[in-house]
Amino acid sequence: MWRDADFRRLWVGQTASQLGEHTTLVVLPLFAVLTLDAGAGQLGVLRAVGQAPVLLLSLLAGAWVDRWRARTVMVLTDAGRAVALGAAAVAGLLGLLGLPALFVVAFTVGALSVLFDVAYQASLVRMVRRDQLVQGNSALEGSRSAAQIGGPALGGALVSLLSAPVATASGALFFAVSFLSLRRIRRHEAVPPVRGEQPERAPRIRHRIHEGLRFVAGNPWLRAVCLASAAFQFSLAATMTVYLLFLPRELQLPGATVGLALAATGPGALLGSVLAARLPGRFGHGAVLVSAAVLGNGALLCVPALHGSSTATVLALLAVNFVFGAFSQLVNVTVMSVRQAVTPDGMQGRAAATITFVGMGLTPLGSLLGGLLAQEWGLRAGLLAAAAGMMLSPAVMAASPLVRLGRRLTL
Repeated sequence: MWRDADFRRLWVGQTASQLGEHTTLVVLPLFAVLTLDAGAGQLGVLRAVGQAPVLLLSLLAGAWVDRWRARTVMVLTDAGRAVALGAAAVAGLLGLLGLPALFVVAFTVGALSVLFDVAYQASLVRMVRRDQLVQGNSALEGSRSAAQIGGPALGGALVSLLSAPVATASGALFFAVSFLSLRRIRRHEAVPPVRGEQPERAPRIRHRIHEGLRFVAGNPWLRAVCLASAAFQFSLAATMTVYLLFLPRELQLPGATVGLALAATGPGALLGSVLAARLPGRFGHGAVLVSAAVLGNGALLCVPALHGSSTATVLALLAVNFVFGAFSQLVNVTVMSVRQAVTPDGMQGRAAATITFVGMGLTPLGSLLGGLLAQEWGLRAGLLAAAAGMMLSPAVMAASPLVRLGRRLTL
């Protein structure tokens, strides 16, 4: 695959896009907390606004992507995110970037990210052979790991050392780089025929959405993936809302250190991507999914026990985030390979969008719950409750057909 110039362009573009996304995910909340002195409830609303497009647009995105060329969708969404963040950077330099403007920027970037994420998952299936999916996903998820290493650290450092507008502009720059790389893909991308569609008559978009929902609901493995993902994403959204308040306010960590702590998930995720290409084939996909989810999610239960801003505390945070990143990434890559293996080409976009819709549709409510827990119970107790909820995901997988998946994906 690495000898394929178009695959390399996809990889570079996706890496730059993920850097922009992970930088922005840290910059906007830190700007709200450190510069605008946003409270727990306001931070919860900001995160919920950025995540709302997942609930509102995922199913439409899947239907659209299955009818369009994935490259076109990715290029247009990169351009839109670069423009949105560039405008936010200018507004910040002029002193006009308040909470209402942050809400608009967060929603816009979130909406375009939904389209990009569905499109890039469909693009890989149209670019490589089925027997290369695990290696292709491992490479792309490895690039996301690199983004997780650099994005949060860069965002936190820029907010702390320079200014929020500069940090916002860095996100716009990464999306511009992705735009330029993806535009250079030369391979003609034939849009596969949509399942159940007559070539001369395209069904209405509502019919295509319903078909995607019915396909996922009727597949026992994909149905289990949806439920486990929903439990994970809901609890993770609540946990991260409290977490982003807990580190600077309860532990008194500066923005650069917060970014460094979050960036530790990146090296862990890089390791997880490497392990995902080997462990499922050796121990079985089901065993890897359940055990990795228990270890990764359980690591976050250690964070509420930390006190102060000592070196030992920072090292403990780095270790926790590394473990969480490694095992979460192992789960992500394995689940993606399962989903792609059981889904026909013409249904890839809608299957990915349906799982995203069900899995991440509750994240706005999770963010609001995290803000409420922090406000009513306090940061430490709220973080413990939210992190404990993340153990629901491995419990769902252990009770589903996923646990019985063997070394080969013969579904």
